[in-house]
Amino acid sequence: MLGEYPIEGRRAAEIAASVERAVGDGGLEPGQLLPPMRELAARLGVNPNTVAAAYRTLRERGVIETAGRRGSRVRPKPATTARELMRADVPPGVRDVSKGNPDPALLPALTEAFTAAAEQSDEEPVLYGESSVDPELERYARVAFDADGIPAGPVAVTSGSLDAIERVLAVHLKPGDAVAVEDPGWGSLLDLVPALGLRVVPVGVDDEGPLPADVERALAGGVRAVVVTDRAQNPWGAAVTASRARALRKVFAAHMDVLLIEDDHGHGIVDLPLHPLAGVTRSWALVRSTAKAYGPDLRLAVLTGDPVTVDRLLGRQRLGPGWVSRLVQRAVVRLWAGGAVDARVVAASYGRRRDALIAALAERGVPSFGRSGMNVWVPVSDETGAVARLLHAGWAVAPGARFRMSAPPAVRITVAALADEEIVAVADAVASAIGPAPARRYD
Repeated sequence: MLGEYPIEGRRAAEIAASVERAVGDGGLEPGQLLPPMRELAARLGVNPNTVAAAYRTLRERGVIETAGRRGSRVRPKPATTARELMRADVPPGVRDVSKGNPDPALLPALTEAFTAAAEQSDEEPVLYGESSVDPELERYARVAFDADGIPAGPVAVTSGSLDAIERVLAVHLKPGDAVAVEDPGWGSLLDLVPALGLRVVPVGVDDEGPLPADVERALAGGVRAVVVTDRAQNPWGAAVTASRARALRKVFAAHMDVLLIEDDHGHGIVDLPLHPLAGVTRSWALVRSTAKAYGPDLRLAVLTGDPVTVDRLLGRQRLGPGWVSRLVQRAVVRLWAGGAVDARVVAASYGRRRDALIAALAERGVPSFGRSGMNVWVPVSDETGAVARLLHAGWAVAPGARFRMSAPPAVRITVAALADEEIVAVADAVASAIGPAPARRYD
């Protein structure tokens, strides 16, 4: 043991494991400062390089974060505890509106698309050495990108949005670099960034997207990358407007070397226009996933970006999985070609339920947010209590802790699972469970 620090070991792996155990059992608390590397090396009787290697391993695992001369400390939410685990068990008879899944009734049938893709693969087998991107998929993706005013760039295919974001961050940044992310924002992204050894810098959001002043502060503070959700932001439901896009472009124009990543997972389920930021910085990428429109199990996203970024991503991808199954790519082509999903119909369905819930909550004096997508974000005074009371009332909602860092407490309700006749019931339950509206404003 090491005084107030329960750290021991002689090799880097042993020191890292000791710190990780201490974090897991509470011996090292979230936010606690770790000893300087040279000091710890002297106390353990090892080379400082050994401690440096241990700290590097801990950063890569998302256990600690390093802020230059301010030292290393345990992350507020270590990656050893995934945000997805922040949920209540749903007993029988409780209505689950917590998971963020699309409405199965709005997903297309896949049999015909995969049958046609399999027949094509029988006739034209994909062998080693061929392009990782199906030519027809690339053509359809490029046409859609062009229609939305996204700058010309090469196309890559990844296993979903998170896979794409991870690969883009990994080919540009090094451990210790800072990444600005939305707060509240996508829980998986909030886990991913520190798991890569990167520092998370929160940026506030409202109905129109990231707040320009927060983005400016983050950039002035030295962040190396910014991740922006264009539409159907999770959990807030924000969608970047034309005026917000202009303001953000102006901010980014003064920081041309920052990496800008846009997540447009709302493509195919949102009827609001896209206002892309792509191209304002030298390094950029825009990602579109098929998960919400065609089902999460397809595990496919298309990405475009500047040539250097896409080339690095494809090069690293070749050394790992190689490519996303061309069988899956060809099935997605069939879905796109056949118009399997009408974004206007899907958006209208989610919008009707979302707007009805927001209106019902407002009638009961409960403010909430949800401009696009399938979720409604409800500020609360006591998050844990609200989740527990709603569970007792027969409704399982997602605790806001899964999605926020410094943002005020809230709960997330997914409308995709709600029948029209359930709107009033869930609004009554929420109003009863959360009590008076929180005093703190979201602005």
